[in-house]
Amino acid sequence: MLNIICPDCGENLEKSGNSLVCQNRHCFDFSKDGYVNLLKSGKNGALIGDNRSMALSRRDFLNKGYYDALARELKNEYDTVKNDGFTAVDICCGEGYYTQFISENAEGAFYGFDISKEMIRLGAKRKCNADFFVANMKSLPLKSGSVDLAFHLFAPFCEDEFSRILSENGRLISVTGGREHLWGLKEVLYDVPYENEESLPEYDKLRLIEQKRVTDTITLTSNEDIYALFKMTPYYYHTNRKHKERLDGIDTLTTKLDFVLNIFEKAED
Repeated sequence: MLNIICPDCGENLEKSGNSLVCQNRHCFDFSKDGYVNLLKSGKNGALIGDNRSMALSRRDFLNKGYYDALARELKNEYDTVKNDGFTAVDICCGEGYYTQFISENAEGAFYGFDISKEMIRLGAKRKCNADFFVANMKSLPLKSGSVDLAFHLFAPFCEDEFSRILSENGRLISVTGGREHLWGLKEVLYDVPYENEESLPEYDKLRLIEQKRVTDTITLTSNEDIYALFKMTPYYYHTNRKHKERLDGIDTLTTKLDFVLNIFEKAED
């Protein structure tokens, strides 16, 4: 497993039978679904991150193609720079929808990481051209300077770790919601819908080189899909029960999608 290191001691991991093993004899077994849990010893991905129900809901929603406009743009970004010795990673990959979409016909190595065991289990079951690992984004089991392209979607921004893993000419594509992302959903939930703030995270070890916007309009045709979308957003955790109940019984929802792609490279020393 090129570029993968032991989460306990930082030494290189090599495949031995059905396990990954380092020179200090730390051993991490492949699951029956094909992923490896690379959380530090004593950590359990089944007890942290999204649970099984949320993982299944997200997988089923994304598999219907609602976010294909974003997936296609990420795939285009990958295809313009990939080569035979290329290493790409999907940080906080969730259940692997984008990982699978991007890594089709991948050249080189492609890895998906998430702290949720349930998400990674579903990702590995996709049997796509990528290897999946349970791991903490704050301490990725990757060699320093080994990643040529990293994808980071809708998750906390860990600049120190992102800068560490990127190669000299590597790039990070960090995706956030734009001002009008999911406006139609907000119109149902709130009396006065509000625009998202399009603020960049603080950074000094990385350099912003480009911003791109991807927009689309989708129509959801079942209450199950509407609620699945809601559960994928921060609004699910911050909306009171009375407002959540506004989604009950709604079977059709049209909403705008508005994504911002922030493209970074390592700053010069």
